[in-house]
Order: sequence, then structure tokens, then C-alpha cells
Amino acid sequence: MFRRLIGRLSIALFVLSMLAACGGSATPTPTRAPAAVTATAGGQAGGTATATRTSSPTPTRPAATATRAATATVAATPTPRVTGEITVFAAASLTDAFEEIAQAFQQRYPGTTVTFNFAGSSQLRAQLSQGAEADVFASADWKNMQGAQQDGTIGSDPEVFARNEPVIVVPANNPAGIGSLADLAKPGIRLVLEGQDVPIGNYARQVLQKASQDPSYGSDFAQRVLANVVSEETNVKAALTKVALGEADATFVYRTDATAPDVEDKVKIVEIPSQFDVVAEYPIAVVKNAPNPAGAQAFVDFVLSPEGQRILAKWGFRTVH
Repeated sequence: MFRRLIGRLSIALFVLSMLAACGGSATPTPTRAPAAVTATAGGQAGGTATATRTSSPTPTRPAATATRAATATVAATPTPRVTGEITVFAAASLTDAFEEIAQAFQQRYPGTTVTFNFAGSSQLRAQLSQGAEADVFASADWKNMQGAQQDGTIGSDPEVFARNEPVIVVPANNPAGIGSLADLAKPGIRLVLEGQDVPIGNYARQVLQKASQDPSYGSDFAQRVLANVVSEETNVKAALTKVALGEADATFVYRTDATAPDVEDKVKIVEIPSQFDVVAEYPIAVVKNAPNPAGAQAFVDFVLSPEGQRILAKWGFRTVH
């Protein structure tokens, strides 16, 4: 009995030793595939998800790339440099104010030179239509600016940059004794007017027509005043000079002309009744095919800027900003 038990134990120990020699457990531990191999092949469940997340490339961002590219393009586009000569055709009534504006502009943009052609707006429009080269046109009325647009000589949308008002001026000693608008109809008065196409000449005639609708002046008032006209001038400065020299008894000018330093002690202002008054608007624009378009736009912008408006106000203009 004991011998049988010993024999069975010996057999059991022998079997166990044989199993250990063959690799141990009959249920092998599964091995995990390398992450790179799993990601390439698609893998199994388990460690595959982790391997896939680790090995997936960072997605590209085309929108951000496009934005950076667009920004780089904008940054690479140079702003036109303002330099060279800028030719400005401007109404004669702007002479003093624009000359000061030009000085300030040239200080702002070293290397620029502003050249003016001051005349009646109708003359300037005609010169442009005949092919005269200019960069900027500043008119004393909309009629001539719109006419220039119709001629095809304006290259930008006109903008109003100042306003003014007509007044009557007489010599400082006032030999004809003119004290009111009604006195212009007295026989023997030597009245100087600007041509009807000149803005101030047109405004003067509007004033006379308004007064003719007032019974106290009479329906023929404008006719009686115009009968006293001894000459028609091509611009406001020419008419003003004749009165300042005593060669005429009266004329219509802008308030800014009558208060200019060179004539303010030579002429006297006679106010126009408010019910007959008109407001003069001054538009400005870049000329089509301007030789210096960058300079032209810079000058227009400067006139409309706070500094340009300050100078215009100094010379008596009503500003727009």
C-alpha cells in the first residue's frame, strides 16, 4: 500500500517536471503588437486606440494659412509715395486760403510742390475741357463742377470742402452813398458784375431775382440793377480790384474776399438781406488722368482734414467738419 502511494507521487512529480521543461502554462500570455505596426494595419481592439491616437499626424489648418498669406500680401503692397509736383486748378476766391494750405501740405509731404492756377471756375472748366493738365479741380459752385463731370474731365466723386456767402462791397469812402441792396437800382450807379458763368456772378443774379419777387423792391428790380452794370469781369478778384481802386461804385464778392488783409481797409461791406441771400458751396475732385494721382488725392484729403479746415476757417470760410 505504501509502495503504491510512493509510486503514484513519483509519477505526478515526473509529469510536473516535464511540463515545466516545455514552457510552463498551457495558456500563453498574448503579446501586444508594436504601436507603429498596429497603426499601419488598422490593429485590433485594446491597445490599438492608444497607438492610433499617438501616431496620427497633427491636422493642417488651411484657413489660418490662407489668412497669413493674405496678410503678407497686403503688407507687401506699398502705399503710393506722395512726391513731385501737384497742379491745382482753383477758384480765384480760394487764393489766400489755398496758398496757406499748400505751405502746410508741403511741410507734411517733403518733396512735393503745389502749383496753382487761380481763375474763375468757368474758365478753369473750359481749360480742362480743352486738354489742360491738372491734378485737382476746386470749384466755387456745383454748376461748373458738374459741367466738368459732363465734359469727362473729373476722375473722382466731388466733395464739398467749404461754404461762403455773397456780400456787396463799395469803396471805403463810398462816394455813391450805397447803404443797401435797394440802392443798386439807383440811376447812375456804376456796378461791376462778374460774368453769368462765373459762380459769384451767378449768385449775384440769384439774389437780384429773389429781391424782384418782393413787392417792396418791385418785379423789375433785377432789370433796373443790371442796367447799371458798366463791366463784366472774368473772376471775383478782378471785380473787387476795380471797386478797391474806386473805378466802380459797387460789386458782389464773397465775404472772404471782402475781409482779405490786402483790401479790408479799401472796401466796405454792405450786407444782403438774409431772405435774399444764397450759400455758395465749393466742391473739390481729382482730375481724370491726373499726372500725379497720388499727390492729387493726398491734397484733396488734406483740404478736408482738420488742419485744412482750420486754415479755411481762418480765412472766413464756413467749414464742413
